[in-house]
Amino acid sequence: MAPLIYSDDHIAGIFKRVKTIAMVGASPKPHRASHRVMKFLQDRGYRVIPVNTRKNDGFIHGEKVYDNLAKIPDDFQMVDIFRNIGGAVEITDEAIALAGEKSIDTIWMQLEIRSDEAAERVQAAGLDIVMDRCPAIEIRRLVGSGHLTS
Repeated sequence: MAPLIYSDDHIAGIFKRVKTIAMVGASPKPHRASHRVMKFLQDRGYRVIPVNTRKNDGFIHGEKVYDNLAKIPDDFQMVDIFRNIGGAVEITDEAIALAGEKSIDTIWMQLEIRSDEAAERVQAAGLDIVMDRCPAIEIRRLVGSGHLTS
């Protein structure tokens, strides 16, 4: 079982290193958490590229929506998974396959998303994994504790 305890320095290091995030499950609907988290991350200087298999013909917060990670033309360092646990393993496998080509070094699974199977694959590929955490919550917490600047 992969650990769910991450040091503040470790999480802060991810946010300091990452510049561009692919958000799988990004929603154009303002009431959805992914919509709000995407905007929060953009407001803090991150580029967030939305990925949505059902709503892939437009833009969310000014960024073109793609239907899978492979179609994103630019590099991104983190994949933020806003999907149910069933999709996490498949998305993780796609991210691992693209890691070298797209500069991916971190897979992040949102609150209540945890897959030991996916975590083992990510770790075996030499990538970083964070599960059951929200980047917006973590950034606020780390700024408050002095581990990150706002």
